[in-house]
Amino acid sequence: MQFTDLPIHHNLLKALEVKGLDTPTEIQSKAIPYGLMGKDLIASSKTGSGKTLAFLLPAVQRVLTKQPLSRRDPRVLILAPTRELAKQVFLQLKGLIAKQQLKAALILGGENFNDQVKALKHHPQFIVGTAGRVADHLAGKSLFLNGLEMLILDEADRMLDLGFAPQLRLINQAADHRKRQSMMFSATLDSAAMHELTQSLLKSPQRISVGSAGEEHKDIQQQFYLADHVTHKELLLSHMINQQEYRQIIVFTATRTDTERLTVILKEQGLHAVALSGDLTQGQRNNIMSEFGRGQHHILVTTDIASRGLDLLNVALVVNFDLPKLADEYVHRVGRTGRAGNKGQAVSFVGPKDWFSFLAIKSFMQQNIEFNEIEGLTAKFKGLKPPKAKVAPSKKSTNKKVNQKDKPQQAPNRVKTMQGKEAGDMPMKRKPRAILKPEDDLEE
Repeated sequence: MQFTDLPIHHNLLKALEVKGLDTPTEIQSKAIPYGLMGKDLIASSKTGSGKTLAFLLPAVQRVLTKQPLSRRDPRVLILAPTRELAKQVFLQLKGLIAKQQLKAALILGGENFNDQVKALKHHPQFIVGTAGRVADHLAGKSLFLNGLEMLILDEADRMLDLGFAPQLRLINQAADHRKRQSMMFSATLDSAAMHELTQSLLKSPQRISVGSAGEEHKDIQQQFYLADHVTHKELLLSHMINQQEYRQIIVFTATRTDTERLTVILKEQGLHAVALSGDLTQGQRNNIMSEFGRGQHHILVTTDIASRGLDLLNVALVVNFDLPKLADEYVHRVGRTGRAGNKGQAVSFVGPKDWFSFLAIKSFMQQNIEFNEIEGLTAKFKGLKPPKAKVAPSKKSTNKKVNQKDKPQQAPNRVKTMQGKEAGDMPMKRKPRAILKPEDDLEE
């Protein structure tokens, strides 16, 4: 199938031609036809499969070919879990509508609220944003969704993980009418939270699943190395980065502090590294990602803030300095390389603190994982044994002798006077007799 085989507006076909795209990916070929028919859709596919275009094309096609329900309200709302992913979607959308008389607004948390209010007053047909800030504009009456025609949730599972379920319900209620089309893309479809969200947002949705989140990515070579401690990990990292020339590298860490510390270490080795974390302002984060995307930085050291949605074609190596707590997050991390048919490499260090995360990843991937070794950097750590199950104490009586001191002391026997016992049973104390002496005076 080619894009020209689909009933797509000629302006969209020109935009795809400019991007050099002529053949849809598997998720695109399965999802786009249902999207063009106006059906609700829930889809899952592995990272780097091209799902963003799978919902953008039907959205732009609808705006180009159908009359709006309202000329004041936005026609399409696209929600993403993070600011970085929302910005990535927004840039792809801008590329599709660049030569159309269509407007789009980016509504993110951490940016000037009043500037966003001004942008919304220009009545954009498309809004791309994060659920929290969109909900804020609904509460502030600067945004209305009564005429919304398409609601699209990208990485819906991640939004639930981040606690955005109340905001998603609020947005759904603000645009709850029978003519609305909803599309949901997620890495996992089987959780209870996802099922509840699907029931409330979608109407008789078409389900599409391309591969599984844990399926092995053929374009990515994955390697695991055991490490004794943080210093050992630092030596492994230096070896990996210097053993061959990579175009660009992303190093994932567990904490914001580690991003700064590792960046300093790499700079001391003469490497061009930059740190990205949630401590930075949105403007600083945007600048760093823009510079890294243009190739101005060789190494990006970051937390999971950059694990999803970023389409960086020059990233040839991903290093998990620390393993993520969630197994599916590992898939999104390594998916920053090996994109668009390019080959990539993913290396993970497994220390004592990472062991149980490794076991979760191994179970999720359902693959036989063997550890690699580097001569001179072999780890003494070989894994942790599973904790022994505690045996409940038996309730059966034992024949152990009870120490006399441990016996409870019995209260002294008391005479129960109401039972008619003879007085002989009761101890009696007589008064002593008075003895008269001769010298005592007696009364007559």
